[in-house]
Amino acid sequence: MKKKWLSMKRILGTIAMLLVCVFAFTGCGSQASNQASSSSPDKIKIGVSIWSSTDVLGSQCKRILDAAADALGVELVYVDQGHVSEKVTASVENLVASGCQGIIICNSSDTEMASAIKTANDNGVYIAQFFRVINKDKNPDIYNQAVKSPYYIGAVHENEVENGKKLVQILLDKGCRDIGLIGWEQGDATWLGRWEGYKAGIEEWNSNHPDDQAKLSDPQYAGTSSEGGAKAAEALMSADPKLDALIPAGGGGDPLQGAIAAVERAGKTGTIKIVSTDFLPDLGTRLENGSIAGESGGHYCDPLYAFMLVYNAIKGNNKDIANNFVDIEFPYLYVSSPADYGEYDKYFVKNLPYTKDELIDMSKMSIDQLKESAAKLSIADAAARAAARAGK
Repeated sequence: MKKKWLSMKRILGTIAMLLVCVFAFTGCGSQASNQASSSSPDKIKIGVSIWSSTDVLGSQCKRILDAAADALGVELVYVDQGHVSEKVTASVENLVASGCQGIIICNSSDTEMASAIKTANDNGVYIAQFFRVINKDKNPDIYNQAVKSPYYIGAVHENEVENGKKLVQILLDKGCRDIGLIGWEQGDATWLGRWEGYKAGIEEWNSNHPDDQAKLSDPQYAGTSSEGGAKAAEALMSADPKLDALIPAGGGGDPLQGAIAAVERAGKTGTIKIVSTDFLPDLGTRLENGSIAGESGGHYCDPLYAFMLVYNAIKGNNKDIANNFVDIEFPYLYVSSPADYGEYDKYFVKNLPYTKDELIDMSKMSIDQLKESAAKLSIADAAARAAARAGK
């Protein structure tokens, strides 16, 4: 009986020890969960409303944004909205609902910004545009809404009219006189700026060369897909057998790839010269084989500067936001030869143009310093900074 009692005692003791261990582990698990949840509100969370984070340009943007977020300990949330107006508007609402303290947005048209700014104001969320700027002359009410907002910071964008003129000039210099035009979405602010530049470039040429006239087609619209780009190119080639050039205006790279494929299938590579915006990953090869005559691009760091504006606003470093519209003009890089692309590849493809330390330093810049930093970014600038680091 005594042995039985001792045996039972041992069993009960073992059970008790097991229960202590179970409760101990449960307690530790709860504590870890509480620590994680208590620290998460302190982490800055920024939303990215983008047409696509996976196409050529979008993935390049994501690469530099992820590097900045990693350097600064920021959580990023991406929403791909395809430049569809309803989805652009919804993306801002969804990012606010997910707890973002700030948002950077590549909208399609200015009208979407009216809703985006109201949502930002109503929820106390900072917002800045990338690859876009509200047109003060065409949409003064929306522009004034942005200026007065205590949460709309500003815009980082390119000079699209000048970009359009330079691309047309590349084609004209190569002897092209019958140019087909492919847009992506009707009404898109960036597309409209480029189109204005294409037309201005043609008009300027024709004014100066009355005996050597060039013409530009009405645009075919491709959306943001490679299939759309192919169909638009096929329609232009079918309508004009003398077509000697194409400008797929952009759209992230996919419409350009579709147009190139259509020209290749037609057996007209090199005969129909193509220029565009948004560098392709195989641009060097395409410049060599003649499937592309030149491109503007390398501007994937544009959203990085919008990110820095929002980051500093959240940190409390940008205090005077209302009645101030921060306007940062970002430069395009232009390549029209394999040699041009070789330098770009070295400093913008194989490596990012900014190191982790440089990204951290950038986060401490004033708005004027950010403007200066953006304006001077070039292949030469990236090469000089790389050489300086190597010399240390």
